[in-house]
Amino acid sequence: MIPRHHLPIVDPELDALIVQEEKRQHDGLLMIASENLASDAVLEAAGTVLTNKYAEGYPGKRYYTGAQYIDQIEQLAIDRAKKLFGAEHANVQPNAGSGANLACYFALLEPGDTILAMNLSHGGHLTHGHPVSLSGKLFHFVHYGVEQDTEMINMDNVAALAREVKPKLILSGFTSYPRAVPFSRFAEIAREVGAYAMADMSHIAGLVVGGVHESPVPTHDVVMTTTTKTLRGPRSAIILCKEQFAKQIDKMVFPGMQGGPLEHIIAAKAVCFKEAMTDEYKKYQQQIAINAKVLAETLMAEGLRLVSGGTDTHLMIIDCTPLGISGKQGADTLAECGIYANFNMIPFDTRKPADPSGIRLGTPALTARGMKEPEMKVIGKLIADLLKNPTDEQKEKTKGTVREMTSK
Repeated sequence: MIPRHHLPIVDPELDALIVQEEKRQHDGLLMIASENLASDAVLEAAGTVLTNKYAEGYPGKRYYTGAQYIDQIEQLAIDRAKKLFGAEHANVQPNAGSGANLACYFALLEPGDTILAMNLSHGGHLTHGHPVSLSGKLFHFVHYGVEQDTEMINMDNVAALAREVKPKLILSGFTSYPRAVPFSRFAEIAREVGAYAMADMSHIAGLVVGGVHESPVPTHDVVMTTTTKTLRGPRSAIILCKEQFAKQIDKMVFPGMQGGPLEHIIAAKAVCFKEAMTDEYKKYQQQIAINAKVLAETLMAEGLRLVSGGTDTHLMIIDCTPLGISGKQGADTLAECGIYANFNMIPFDTRKPADPSGIRLGTPALTARGMKEPEMKVIGKLIADLLKNPTDEQKEKTKGTVREMTSK
């Protein structure tokens, strides 16, 4: 938590709300899989005078003067991203994952082209072709999903669908699929049908760096990732690609999708990438996966049903149907006691998206606080007991345990 010297004086109302949010984050168990705790160094970089500089263009090719230091900072972020992920080219300017995904589509395709991607309710993202997203309005998406009995992807079925619809691009990478993504197999299928191979590794980028999950970078034409979630950087995104697509990607990010980049956030990304090159960071990523496995095993041992029967990553999804409640009811009950998760669709969900059957949980932020296997067992039992018996007495007991854990 970075000290604020001027804000309390200039805008005490806003500062008071920030203080409350700091307290919520400190006093709660943050288990939303897409959230994490950025380091103080990342937060410091994001709050610098770099926010004052407008710098349309790229290092060495700006449309504004006075960018000599900005150029060096952005080039540092580029070089570190390339080294960290083993990429031929990196664009560090995208402000967010949604815009970065659109930039990738438009760089490689024409509106109306066919993209093969994951069904949203099976683990995909809104920008993977949902009708409410611009992606779904501007491109023709065909969706693959999981098998009903295993709740896992059958890659032979994906291959058969690809041969049938002949997409121009095959997209892999998900937001609520708890199993390992077979990136090399997706790339193989893309090559077979003459499609571009693109990956959205936003959720698992940190696990990729830590050697916990297969990297899509060697086998894919283009890879997008946000820089938060497991990666533990600022809220933003980057695009990695083969050198042959570098000009197309860069041109579509700027001037295609954005104007002046957020250079203070690019600096924060550079810090994140440096942190991610350490042995300590790799151990952190390995612990995220260990914690997720132990948490999942504990939840199942306590009688809860998890989608696909477990996890290979940092996240898992509880099916609340056997509990007789919706995912929203469950998530709201947990939040009332200081355990923050998000309600989520499950495969073949019979409920509506605004009130679905699942709860998605993740371990990145808990692990960032130093929690390990013993804490996961306590938290797993805490969640199970509360969801199975959401009485006032159980809620008070849960709140007490959460306060005790976070005070450490």
